[in-house]
Amino acid sequence: MKIAPACVLFLSGCAGTQSALDADGPSALALENLIILFVAVCGIVFVLVMGVMAWALVRSPGAPDRPRPQTERSMGRVVAGAVVATFVVITFLTAASFYATPGLDRGKADPPTILVRGQQWWWQFTYLDPDPARTFQTANELHIPVGTDVRLRLEASDVIHSFWVPNLTGKQDLVPGRENALTLHASKAGVYRGQCAEFCGLQHSHMALLVIAEEPDDHARWLEAQRGAAVLPADSEAAAGKLVFMSKPCAACHTIRGTEASGTTGPDLTHVGSRSMIAAGLLDNTRGSVAAWIADPQTLKPGNNMPLVPVSSEELRQLSAYMKALR
Repeated sequence: MKIAPACVLFLSGCAGTQSALDADGPSALALENLIILFVAVCGIVFVLVMGVMAWALVRSPGAPDRPRPQTERSMGRVVAGAVVATFVVITFLTAASFYATPGLDRGKADPPTILVRGQQWWWQFTYLDPDPARTFQTANELHIPVGTDVRLRLEASDVIHSFWVPNLTGKQDLVPGRENALTLHASKAGVYRGQCAEFCGLQHSHMALLVIAEEPDDHARWLEAQRGAAVLPADSEAAAGKLVFMSKPCAACHTIRGTEASGTTGPDLTHVGSRSMIAAGLLDNTRGSVAAWIADPQTLKPGNNMPLVPVSSEELRQLSAYMKALR
């Protein structure tokens, strides 16, 4: 009676926003079918092997006067049959895997293209446009339209990372000095969690991303909003936070379009207040978590590239208000 609840608990891990067994895109569906095929074939092989072993344990020793050459010929046929069956199974699974994986980069002629750059330890997304003035960057949250192929150009700045959103596609590495590609396609609207799948250093497990798939009209509105410059804060506390931001080293590392901040070391913060998380999925994007991150980023995420910038408690409140006002 205790097995059923355990099975339900186990299978619940097969669904959700980060599961290869809950596919919402063509590439992910091909991989899901491949996983099911592998599990089914391996399961059948396991049952057959266990059956033969059980038979060997319980079978009768057989006729003692049976000629030894005849016994050896029988065993030889059994071994030969096992070798042939193994070759057929491995060949079949290899062909199935080859057939499924080319679909990871099946992009059409001229899809929307996003440059994805892996950093330690966050994701930089550059939405490319033929008009350079319409190109812009975000961090850690990737917005795509539903029902459309999106071309991802994958690069890395430091070490090898791996882009993986299990619900939508398989893994693809980001290698310094080399550009890889991946096609992303969401069949329905939703929020999908991704994760760096290549060990890339101390905070590898804190290098997550969100893919937000939205209807084409909603996506077009989001694009136009993101292309715009930051809106000057009307709130006095946020306005004071802007002055603190520009007077401290923050502006040397971050860009806020529409202001004099044009640093490229850290994420573009132009519309950071509209994101749902910060620090690559480490914290929800609340004013409190923003303040905590600014106050001590090295304790929250040891080894990241953001230095500790000394600020007073009043300046910290003002900075957090300014960050949340950037929408």
